[in-house]
Amino acid sequence: MRLDDARPSGRGSRLTTGLVLLALVVVSVNLRPAITTVAGVMNQVPGVFGLDPSLLPLLGTLPVLAFGISGPIGPWLARRLGTGPAVAVALLVLAAALIVRATVSALLLPGTFLAGSAIMTASVLVPQIVKANRGTGWWTGLCTMGFGLGAALGAGLVQPLEQAFGGNLPSALAVWAVPALIGAFLIHRSGGRPTAAPTTAGTITGAPDVVTPLRKQRTAWAVTAFFGLQAMLYFAITSWLAVYLVSRGLSPADSAALLAWFSIAGLPASLLAPVLAGRPAILRIMAPGLGLSVALALLGVLAAPAELQFLMVGVLGIVQSAGFGLAMALVVIRSAGPQSAGRLSAMSQGFGFALASLGPLGAGLLHTITGGWEVTFWVLAAEAVVLAGAGFLAVRGPLVSVESAETPQQVPANPSPVR
Repeated sequence: MRLDDARPSGRGSRLTTGLVLLALVVVSVNLRPAITTVAGVMNQVPGVFGLDPSLLPLLGTLPVLAFGISGPIGPWLARRLGTGPAVAVALLVLAAALIVRATVSALLLPGTFLAGSAIMTASVLVPQIVKANRGTGWWTGLCTMGFGLGAALGAGLVQPLEQAFGGNLPSALAVWAVPALIGAFLIHRSGGRPTAAPTTAGTITGAPDVVTPLRKQRTAWAVTAFFGLQAMLYFAITSWLAVYLVSRGLSPADSAALLAWFSIAGLPASLLAPVLAGRPAILRIMAPGLGLSVALALLGVLAAPAELQFLMVGVLGIVQSAGFGLAMALVVIRSAGPQSAGRLSAMSQGFGFALASLGPLGAGLLHTITGGWEVTFWVLAAEAVVLAGAGFLAVRGPLVSVESAETPQQVPANPSPVR
C-alpha cells in the first residue's frame, strides 16, 4: 500500500496497515534525539568540539529556529516524491547531519541546523500520512508518544553510550544515525514510490476549483495558535525548570532527575490525549480545559514546597504532554483530507515553532529583570489561559480545506465542527 492512499481492505490489509503504523512510530522516535542528546552533554561540548562557550545558547536555539524556517519543505517535497519517500529522504538527511556534526567539529552548528530542518520536514508529514490512512486517535497517540520516548532516550542514553564508546562523545552522538536509517528503510518499504492519483471512491468530486487560502481560514490560525502556545510553554519549562528547582533548594542532580520525570510522566498522556480527542463530546471540553490545567499546574509548581515538587512536576508533565498530543490530533481532526492535513501541519508547526523559540528567551529575560521566578511563572500561566482560548476556537468553525476539484477530497469521518 502507498502511504498517500486509504488503508487497504481484504487479505493482508492488517499486515500492511501494521507496517505503516510501525514505520510512523519509528519515524517519530527519531525526531527528538538529535536535540536532547546535545542538551544532555552541553557542558562537555566546548571542550570536545572546541566551540566558544558563548555560542552554547545558539547551539540550543538552532533546532527550534530550523523548525520555524523549514516547515514548507515537507509538503513541497511530498508533492514531488510522494509522502513516504519524502519522509525517507528527510531521515537520510538527518542521519547524514548527525554523522557530520559529530565528526567534523567545524560543522557542529551547521549540522545541528540541518538536523533540525530534516526533523521538521519529516514531522509535518506525519499527520498527513495518518490522515491518508484514516488512522484513528491511537495512531496519532502512538506517534506523539514516540516523540516523547525519543526525547527521553536521547537525554537518558547519551552518557551511558559515551561510556560504552570509551569516553568518545562524538561517537555517542553519531550513533543516533542508525535508528534514523532504520526509520528511512521502514517508511520507504511502506510507501516506496511516488503515489498515483487518488481514486474517486469515498471522495467529494464536486469541490470548487478555487478554495480559500490557508492563511484566510480561521480554524487554521486557531490550530496554529494552539500548537505554537503549547510548544512555547514546553520549551520555556524544559529550559528553566531545573534552574528554578535548584533555586528552591534542590540539588542539581535532583533537579535534573525531576526534569527527566517531567518527560516520563507525560508519556501516557501523549498517547491517550489523541484517542480521547476523537470523541467530540470530550474534545470540546479537553481543548480549552488543557490550557487551564497547565496554568494551574504551573502555579502549583511555583507554590509547592520542595518535598511536593515530585508530585507537582509530574502533574505538569502530564497536562503539558497531553497538550502536545492534542495539538497533533487537531491537525488530523480539523483537516478535510490528507493534503489539507499536510498543509495545516506545515503551517501550525512552522509558525508554532517560530513562536516557541521565544519561550526560553522570554522566560529567561523575565527572571533576569525581576530577580525571581514569581513573575515568570505567572506570565507562563497567563499564556496557558490564552492557550485555552485557542483550543476553544480550534474545535469550532469549518474544517480546514485546501483540496480543490483537481485534488478530490476524502469525506471526513466527522465533518461537522464540535459545538
